[in-house]
Amino acid sequence: MNTADLGLPVAVPSTALFTDQYELTMLQAALRSGTADRRSVFEVFTRRLPEGRRYGVVAGTGRVLDAVENFRFDETILDFLRERRILDGPTLDWLADYRFRGDIWGYPEGEVYFPGSPIMRVEGSFAEAVLLETVILSILNHDSAVAAAASRMAVAAGGRPLIEMGARRTHELAAVAAARSAYVGGFNSTSDLAAGFRYNIPTVGTSAHSFTLLHDSERDAFRAQVDSLGGGTTLLVDTFDVTEAVRTAVEVAGPDLGAVRIDSGDLLLLAHRVRQQLDELGARDTRIVVTSDLDEYAIASLAAAPVDAYGVGTQLVTGSGHPTCSMVYKLVARAESDAPDAPLRPVAKKSMGGKASPGGRKWAARRLDEHGVAEAEVVGTGPVPPELADRQLAVPLVRGGEVVAREPLDAVRERHIAARGGLPMSAAQLSRGEAVLPTEQV
Repeated sequence: MNTADLGLPVAVPSTALFTDQYELTMLQAALRSGTADRRSVFEVFTRRLPEGRRYGVVAGTGRVLDAVENFRFDETILDFLRERRILDGPTLDWLADYRFRGDIWGYPEGEVYFPGSPIMRVEGSFAEAVLLETVILSILNHDSAVAAAASRMAVAAGGRPLIEMGARRTHELAAVAAARSAYVGGFNSTSDLAAGFRYNIPTVGTSAHSFTLLHDSERDAFRAQVDSLGGGTTLLVDTFDVTEAVRTAVEVAGPDLGAVRIDSGDLLLLAHRVRQQLDELGARDTRIVVTSDLDEYAIASLAAAPVDAYGVGTQLVTGSGHPTCSMVYKLVARAESDAPDAPLRPVAKKSMGGKASPGGRKWAARRLDEHGVAEAEVVGTGPVPPELADRQLAVPLVRGGEVVAREPLDAVRERHIAARGGLPMSAAQLSRGEAVLPTEQV
């Protein structure tokens, strides 16, 4: 069953109002001036990575494709715009038939990016392309921020499983998107059932402290959980005394107890003590799961500890201190006239304060060194050098308004692992530094 086609409550019937008002007022003015049909090229990029980050992660592309397909102005939406007197009659009539019929190219989801990378390119008439700015940016900025944090945490975890547990720390719909992005970035499962249902991500979860406090004793709580979920369950052992709880857990579930979870205290010290105690009790295969406000640095600090899995919430869904990627959506080229075959003219904003950007429709390729490791992100507007022709990064996502690049989330996740593995080893460093690859403009 493809749950993405079910129209779940975590989706919306239309994405048309996920936009800023000025997109629509620009449309109205362009229709009046006769420039709305000019062929235009918009690009999504970021001028810089968040401070200290070595690479970015492209995430949310699949959700962008859904959003573009669902960008429809039905009667209810048109009535809202009419009643608020936001648009005039001719513009509302134009919107009634709106469908994006252009082309979208972009870095495949899961790929890494750097400052100046043309992450996504939207081509069509000015009118149809300008309307997509806000919804595309809102998805890519959020999802890529979470995926980048997840990727850093996955590197720090060194192959140990990661559980996404941030649903209660963010908006209920953002939680679903965050779980998806975390999976792209390297997490193994989520506690959020809506994300599991919508995107087929593995889900996990057993009990909280309230379940222990509900019962007359910790032993009664453990017995109830084991009777219900079996001896392979995970028992939470830090409600009262950890040492006593571990002893009770093994007595109740036996030496084949699946796991214990520690959610507070000095995790490094407790993990060592609990591992020793479990081994002494004969529960040598019982795993240790730790939670409690973890981020990539806390995970890295536990690398030498006998921890088998990590559960991460707040820091993950907020991008570990960087909740946005500062991506922008800029017009980089437009036709010289309304004629279908009119040549494109590069355009660009000239601004003080670091907001200038080069114009022109761009290509991007990743140059490798003699060992097959990436050494530069090459971005240009002219002919692609022959030696980079087979290293181009952008792929078609939408052709003539039709989505052509849907793929399973597991394929996206595997792509990210491969892309991250193709970077220089310094990409794995958590210490602050510059982008691991330079961006060369040619």
